[in-house]
Amino acid sequence: MSFEHNIRRVVPYVPGEQPNQPGMIKLNTNECPYPPSPKVEEALKEMDAGQLRLYSDPTAAELIDALADRYGVDPAQVFVGVGSDDVLAMAFLTFFNSEKPVLFPDITYSFYDVWAELFRIPYQICPLRDDFSIDIEDYIRPNGGIVIPNPNAPTGLLEAVGNLEKVIAANPDSVVIIDEAYIDFGGKSVLPLVEQYENLLVVQTFSKSRAMAGARIGFAIGSRKLIRYLNDVKFSFNSYTMSRMSLAVGRAALEDEDYFQKITAKIVETREWTKRELAALGFSFPDSYANFIFATHERVGAERIFAALRERNIYVRYFKKPRIDNYLRITIGTPEQMEALISALRDIVK
Repeated sequence: MSFEHNIRRVVPYVPGEQPNQPGMIKLNTNECPYPPSPKVEEALKEMDAGQLRLYSDPTAAELIDALADRYGVDPAQVFVGVGSDDVLAMAFLTFFNSEKPVLFPDITYSFYDVWAELFRIPYQICPLRDDFSIDIEDYIRPNGGIVIPNPNAPTGLLEAVGNLEKVIAANPDSVVIIDEAYIDFGGKSVLPLVEQYENLLVVQTFSKSRAMAGARIGFAIGSRKLIRYLNDVKFSFNSYTMSRMSLAVGRAALEDEDYFQKITAKIVETREWTKRELAALGFSFPDSYANFIFATHERVGAERIFAALRERNIYVRYFKKPRIDNYLRITIGTPEQMEALISALRDIVK
């Protein structure tokens, strides 16, 4: 028998391409087009490199306290990790330990089924409606846990808080995770419901609206009980998940609320302009509340447009998957980048 017989095999998540071409316009990984807060740069300059010989604080207290203050919760209700991917993975490992299937949409963040396969968690996908909206009734049935991204990715659609509360209230024996990676771009968070529902975990990230994808900072807010269980698993896996640098820059970012509000408003304004321009060119798309638009053209295929843009050094995301293989996910960049995109598309689809 070969040693390969005992290897855990999974089909891995494939991240968006990370090209490094001179003069490129990179609109394929939902990164923020603006730099982080100047306070982040100050925090980096003030760091003592000699301190890197020491382990970071395993409790991540400085960042957790800052998050608790920003969101008006107790520090015991906050969990942090190396990006929201780390937080979500820990949540899957911690809370989804049932023989019943975990439920999540069929068109959604493509890491969910990867974690389920990796951790041997049974799961069922719930098909989105033809307009890509969620059918809430799909999540009101026996299950081993629920994950709903809001706004969803890659569609950008936002679900009403009232509808999500129906799911949370109907599943008191399951943990319901609401993945709010894009909530700061115009959506209403379910965070206030954390005080009412002990089974709710809300996950957010610094990667999008706080312009810090490279710092790898994610967090979850939930009941004290849920966070305690999360920490038990985290400390059984890796005590020192957050680097000294991430703790420092994360706290610094939270100290600059004005900058955060300014750049998210700029992205939303550019998004709405881009919607109008795309529609005028014959594109249609769900009404995005995220920092991207999920668009299809009335005549020209998505794969053809993707290739033509790539030839012009403009990168967007194309998913060759059922139901969405004629759509492109277009990250919102600066106004100048989006003007260049629209100019290129005008030539491609004419």
